[in-house]
Amino acid sequence: MAAYISVPRDLTRVKSKVLFNLTKRQLVCFGAGALIGVPVFFLLKQTGNVSLAAIGMMLIMLPMFFFGMYEKNGQPLEVIVKQFITAKFIRPKVRPYQTNNYYAILMRQSRAEQEVQRIVYSQKQKKPGRIRQPQTAGYLNKTGKKADPFCNRTGKAG
Repeated sequence: MAAYISVPRDLTRVKSKVLFNLTKRQLVCFGAGALIGVPVFFLLKQTGNVSLAAIGMMLIMLPMFFFGMYEKNGQPLEVIVKQFITAKFIRPKVRPYQTNNYYAILMRQSRAEQEVQRIVYSQKQKKPGRIRQPQTAGYLNKTGKKADPFCNRTGKAG
């Protein structure tokens, strides 16, 4: 009789095991749980109730174990929790359907072109009336001539 070994067809789901048949992720999560849970056990044991200390240690270590072991659709628990928080609390509840209304864009463009044509046409229709005087920089004296800015605004030195 020949012995058959089942080989998984999808090799992307196969994780490399490091120690004690656990992945790196699981080792890190279990180690973090132990680093937090064991000192809590000894602190709670000082109260005198060992079973209460053991239950407290398990309650504190359980989330770390869950983070290490749980995986759904190839996503670890923290990714799922992040997506849940984003969907429930960060993004708006109602997301209305919006489209790009190309007709409205064309209408705005035609109105802008009509306004430009109206402005240009009205400028051509104006008759040349009085000529506008250019604005002068600096100070003017009482006669309307430009004064020297270094001479007390009157054009006279001193």
